Amino acid sequence: MTTRRFGLSGQPMAIIALCMLGVLVLLAVLAPVLWGEAAVKANPDAIALPPSAEHLLGTDKLGRDILLRTLVASRLSLVMAVVATLMGLCAGLLLGAVPAVLGPRAQRWFAGVINTWLAFPVLLVAMLTVILLGTGATTAVIALALTMTPSFARLAQTLSSRVGGSEYLAAARMLGVSQRRQFTRYVLPNIAEPVIVNVTSSIGGGLLALSSLSFLGVGVQPPDFDWGRLLSEGFGQVYNSPVAAIGPGVAVVFAGLAFSMLGESLAGQLRDRENRKALSPRKLGPAPVAVEQAATPQEEGPVPLLEVDGLSVSFPGPDGWIRPVQDVSFSIYPGEIVGVVGESGSGKSVTMMSVAQLAPAGAAVTARRLRFDGDDLTGLTPAAAGKVLGTRVGVVFQDSLTALNPALRVGTQLAEVPRVHLGAGRKPARTQAVRALDDVRIPEAERRAQQFPHEFSGGMRQRALIAMAQIGSPSLIIADEPTTALDVTVQRRVLALLRNKCAESGAAAVVVSHDVAVLAELCGRILVMYAGRVVEDVDIALLPTPERLAHPYTRALVASLPDLDTDRGEPLVTIPGEPPDLSRPVTGCAFAARCAFATARCESETPVLTPHRHGGRVACWHPQDDAAGHEEGEA
Repeated sequence: MTTRRFGLSGQPMAIIALCMLGVLVLLAVLAPVLWGEAAVKANPDAIALPPSAEHLLGTDKLGRDILLRTLVASRLSLVMAVVATLMGLCAGLLLGAVPAVLGPRAQRWFAGVINTWLAFPVLLVAMLTVILLGTGATTAVIALALTMTPSFARLAQTLSSRVGGSEYLAAARMLGVSQRRQFTRYVLPNIAEPVIVNVTSSIGGGLLALSSLSFLGVGVQPPDFDWGRLLSEGFGQVYNSPVAAIGPGVAVVFAGLAFSMLGESLAGQLRDRENRKALSPRKLGPAPVAVEQAATPQEEGPVPLLEVDGLSVSFPGPDGWIRPVQDVSFSIYPGEIVGVVGESGSGKSVTMMSVAQLAPAGAAVTARRLRFDGDDLTGLTPAAAGKVLGTRVGVVFQDSLTALNPALRVGTQLAEVPRVHLGAGRKPARTQAVRALDDVRIPEAERRAQQFPHEFSGGMRQRALIAMAQIGSPSLIIADEPTTALDVTVQRRVLALLRNKCAESGAAAVVVSHDVAVLAELCGRILVMYAGRVVEDVDIALLPTPERLAHPYTRALVASLPDLDTDRGEPLVTIPGEPPDLSRPVTGCAFAARCAFATARCESETPVLTPHRHGGRVACWHPQDDAAGHEEGEA
């Protein structure tokens, strides 16, 4: 831990605290060496002397210098406090942070253990430990560690819950990174700073608690001595020589202030940095299951790389299950690039993340058929999914800054795939990571691999994500809005890079976006989603001729896209109304309330995807393809 890392170099209170700690450390190291013998050697000629020039704090009942004993006791007092705090920290991290990589069931179980532990009074736990193990320094340390464990566990549980839902940890699971490595390289580094702050403050409190136990006679036992023991001995002669209790008391206060001031300084700096820069159980009913339907006859032709049939995703809500994705079916063939478009909240990202086995925590994913390259993906455990999809599916997440682990260098993160799945050593994996960065045209790839994600620009982070998705030579790349927050020039570069990498490797790709224009430059066909369903599957070549598009929603999306011929004096075309609230059941066609062609049938019956004359599929009771479009298509 350094002052530079926490930005403490300019804080007066932090500097004072560090100086005070420096004094304590010097005493702990040097005092037993310099005055250890004098502190324990009895002197019958100097029993219970008052303060003098020779003995500044006087002597005790055996003639030993109280000041020297106070200085020598620094080592045992500090070591006991630090060891007890570290023991409580390790146990707390195991209880609070490890469940973040074990899954929701383990999190609930460990949360119950922590809550039960916190319900016991601290003094009761300490006294019970003393009764079971007997008095002594070791017992005092164990008792203090047991009282600190639940508070550290609750802190670690709160901090790790945020990391457990992050995209970079989800990516690590998909890559098949072991749970031990997830904990040590992904969870711990991202909760380290708040934990260190809490540990620093806890050492001061632990020092006071241990001194109290020794003062009561259940801590350190003679001939050993710490500040609490010396305070107890001095209290026995307080009426004859009050100064005898001052030395140990001042030492306890001095050390407690030093640790508390440093902890407060670290906490204040952490709060300033943050300023700059769990779902309760309910009665939800049975979990959703896949709705069985009659098998759809398969057309002869190429075998799809990815086959999705009847995919639905549900989340627990206040009044039951909420289904943002319902009965989605599509296929992706080798080598093709398919776009998924729709308004925000249409279920695009949830669908693709569920296909990649990266559904958010608490989601219930069902499907009649979910196959990738011949492997059935339904019902896979996270470990099995990592083995099946680890190098065969690459994911480019939406937010490049949160998708990359901020505590690891970019090159280290790219090297995870060859190290975990290909068994490569550290140096070969690093070489592959640098080559992957160079392939996506990141300048000075060797140097950039040593940098952290925050040192990259937005476009460079996005290219690094593409490199990470490509490094395992996957058969399918899922890009979840890869051009989010990028300017137009960088967007074109990122899209061209993704297209070229797919062409070089022969990989298929699914690109999620809410921008039809972005997909028009990249994809061969698009899936149009609305309110959690695919409403049209259409060739991208038909977008310039909206009259050949069948679904009213697809036509409305294309019409709302301005081009060079758009009259700037007229307001832009918009889609009237708002998307439906998916927290409530939707009857019939979800677009009916916004559609000019809706009838009573649209409001009562849900349309299903059926083949259309434009070569794709559409889910609409009244597809809007005019006669001219029909004649042109037939010709």
